[in-house]
Amino acid sequence: MDRTYLPVLLLVGFVIANAAIIIGLSAWTLRPRPTPEKQMPYESGIPPLGDARERFSVKFYMVAMLFIVFDIETVFMIPWSAYYRQLSCSIPLTVAGICPPAQVSFFGLNEMLVFMVILVVGFAYVWKKGALQWD
Repeated sequence: MDRTYLPVLLLVGFVIANAAIIIGLSAWTLRPRPTPEKQMPYESGIPPLGDARERFSVKFYMVAMLFIVFDIETVFMIPWSAYYRQLSCSIPLTVAGICPPAQVSFFGLNEMLVFMVILVVGFAYVWKKGALQWD
């Protein structure tokens, strides 16, 4: 076996052994004392209200999906901001990580502006369609 995989295999073995020991200790030391209060579902410290299979409006799901879509798209700004300096220099950066003043370009900024315009157009479309209205 290749020695480069040995640390990974040791880590996986340690994790599996640790999980087995913790589960075994909790099963060995557990004294089950069920009470009606312990058997009730927990909902943020308040008694459960209604049925778990309650119907929700489609608008709720639309807003949730739109939030996820726009949230994921804004996460794409993090790698852009990490590489902005490299994207805005037409030559490789110097050893100190500085771009010479004559080589500065707006490629990185232009790419993010295009991305933001696409986001705003999508947001305007969703707003115009009324997907954000709760009425």
